[in-house]
Amino acid sequence: MFNEYREYDATGLAALIARREVSASELLEAALARAAALNPRLNAICIPMTDIGRTRARASLSGPFAGVPFLIKDIAQDYAGVPTTAGSRALRAWTPQAHAEIVERFLRAGVVIFGKTSTPEFALKALTETALFGATRNPWDLQRTPGGSSGGAAAAVAAGIVPMAGASDGGGSIRIPASYCGLFGLRPSRGRVPPGPAHGEFWDGASSEHVLTRSVRDSARMLDALAGADVGSPFVIAAPERAYVEELQREPGRLRIGFSTRSPIDTAVDSECVRAVERTAKLLEGLGHHVEMAEPEIDGHALARCFLIMYFGQVAANMAEARALTGAGDDQFELDTRGLGMLGRALSAGEYVTARRHWNDFARALGRFHQRYDLLLLPSVAMPPSKIGEQDMPASEQAALKLALRLRAGKLLLKTGIVDKFAQKSLQRVPFTQLSNLTGTPSMSVPLHYAAVEAGGPELPVGVQFVARHGDEATLFRLAAQLEQVQPWAQRRPSI
Repeated sequence: MFNEYREYDATGLAALIARREVSASELLEAALARAAALNPRLNAICIPMTDIGRTRARASLSGPFAGVPFLIKDIAQDYAGVPTTAGSRALRAWTPQAHAEIVERFLRAGVVIFGKTSTPEFALKALTETALFGATRNPWDLQRTPGGSSGGAAAAVAAGIVPMAGASDGGGSIRIPASYCGLFGLRPSRGRVPPGPAHGEFWDGASSEHVLTRSVRDSARMLDALAGADVGSPFVIAAPERAYVEELQREPGRLRIGFSTRSPIDTAVDSECVRAVERTAKLLEGLGHHVEMAEPEIDGHALARCFLIMYFGQVAANMAEARALTGAGDDQFELDTRGLGMLGRALSAGEYVTARRHWNDFARALGRFHQRYDLLLLPSVAMPPSKIGEQDMPASEQAALKLALRLRAGKLLLKTGIVDKFAQKSLQRVPFTQLSNLTGTPSMSVPLHYAAVEAGGPELPVGVQFVARHGDEATLFRLAAQLEQVQPWAQRRPSI
């Protein structure tokens, strides 16, 4: 079973169990064996839940994924009695007393949860390297990051430890690691999957919960299991016309697709990321879709600025919440997290609200674009995955930040234009994903291209991104199923 296990997606494993060709316990042991063999090199699973998983695998399970091994993300996806650290030393001793609603729904879908996956501190980065758990590595190249913030989930799925894993996306955190690890990653519309009961909306509605998968059908079937408001949700999004898994059998029709490879913040875009979009555009034309260069009339710099103001404020709030829960001191937070929190505390309530109101401008502009086009095609990322440690803060910047923290210079720094400078530096690798987060629209990264980053190195996946109208996951799933059929990717895997 060890060798056969990774040949199946979650739907396929569930079918084996339903036919009694294998038991849930046997599948779990296969997953545990693969984790034991690979996780020491990947560092994808940060909190094992082996006994919990074995107990559940022996129980009578039901649901579309009954008995399938599964991992949840170590932030927001709380499991009662198991620590949720959010990748922070400040929370390593905090244990939730109740399941998050999404975990309840994972369990109702029948999965066997046996661990939690690594995430950067408070899910703040497009890589997964923490002071608490160390660096998580990409199965395609162990010297590189799998991305973030769902980096542990992506590494575990790409390596075949599990066929799918819980993930979330507040600024690209499903789509970025999907691109880096050769996976399918769909970010649902705002309100599609509830983040309760602890939150009404994560990151003011910028973040969505779902999974990372190898197959499109697993993503669709799991979204069917997760979708729908819970008790006390702030609003109820319109239900889909039919189950998402049924959409996979429907033709997408002749779609109107606008595409762009220009960075919205005018930074460089790697030639292979450009080539991935251009090749996909030709593939789409060959399938009968109308494809042309077009993009929404949005000021990308303004969008990045508004995203980061929200980001700074959320970090400040996360730090305050962690202190209230555990009494953690400043030394329990990573240095760059402390710097972001300082900027968040320096923002006025008026500045935060003004930036939040501009999200509506971006949504209206994207809505006008979608009056002409069904989908927007973009690169998922602008650069290949960085090497482990490559994005560490230089010693000189660390010293300057420590001085700023001692002087409490947040307000002064905001006056220097640091937000725009930070946008250029921190988003240059991933400038394409925040549009979907601030507009609440569904989007997906599809693994349609592969390229060597350096001479003699392995070929790495390069995803392409599609953005749809709010509430229109159905069109994304129909197109994804078509692309998966004509250019399948599931059997193309890392050699680890």
